[in-house]
Amino acid sequence: MLRRLLWCGIAALALAPTALADGGTAGVTQGWDGVAAPNGNVRYVTLPAGNGTALAVISTHSGRVVRFASLPDSWGIPSITVNGSSGGGLSRDGRTLVLGDASPQQVYPRRESAFLIIDTKTLQTRTFVRLKGDFAYDAMSPDAKTLYLIQHVSTTDLSRYVVRAYDLAAHLLRQGAIADKAQRGWVMAGYPLTRVTSPDGRMVYTFYQRGGGYPFIHALDTVSGTAHCLGVPWRGSQDGLWKLRLSLRDGGQRLALGWPRGATFVSFDTQTFRLTRPATASAGFPWWVAAIGAATLVALVGRGALARRVKSSLPARTGAESA
Repeated sequence: MLRRLLWCGIAALALAPTALADGGTAGVTQGWDGVAAPNGNVRYVTLPAGNGTALAVISTHSGRVVRFASLPDSWGIPSITVNGSSGGGLSRDGRTLVLGDASPQQVYPRRESAFLIIDTKTLQTRTFVRLKGDFAYDAMSPDAKTLYLIQHVSTTDLSRYVVRAYDLAAHLLRQGAIADKAQRGWVMAGYPLTRVTSPDGRMVYTFYQRGGGYPFIHALDTVSGTAHCLGVPWRGSQDGLWKLRLSLRDGGQRLALGWPRGATFVSFDTQTFRLTRPATASAGFPWWVAAIGAATLVALVGRGALARRVKSSLPARTGAESA
């Protein structure tokens, strides 16, 4: 009976997801899709349970609640992108799950942030992390020893942030921000729209909308703790950026940003981070495709008109000549 009630609660919350946070990351969610295990067999979902939280492990094949645990206080699954398409918080091997504080935010930025590090086999808490300041989950190293966090640093601009690293073994927030050393003047500000991670879990690429400037891709190396910011030459309104998606091509050698099942807008070499396919147009549609099509159409029309002109200028054939 308890599992049936728990599943009913999950189904109800899936119709009304809760996003809790702003700025450089989308925060956390309760209900909705949660996050899938690497093998795709189960999903981890959190939902309110009285004054606490129920953490449920749900089979993706049968929809049944396989296991669940009760946690004190309010916790949620990290939601990486604004549209909720990229759930996070799970390590590459699926053994470690990070939950973020889902309690109502009374002030901005938060004065204190908290995280639970959960063992997915036992659903027991391994580590409790509490930090002064406003932090949100960003990524995790493949060995699940380093947690990368978004720290909101402005009281007036929700999009301003820096990336920090937390050593889970030493229980220590490392000094300094994770930034692109080649572009020290780069101001980290924006809203995450789409993300893709390399198969080995090392490289995490996130595409950000950035008001008042070019959008960019943040390339985070979760092993070395370094980052690169890749400016995307998008001109005009950024309203249509949410339609774009990141993907890895050519065995991970190329990072592509484009329309789902459509044209690539730009791509970068993942070794040098150089632009390998420049964008040749502005706004939110692959106009270079339309331009090529229009040029081809004009050429075909012109060729047809020329053929008709040449034909009309030739002398009419007589019956004898035809014979």
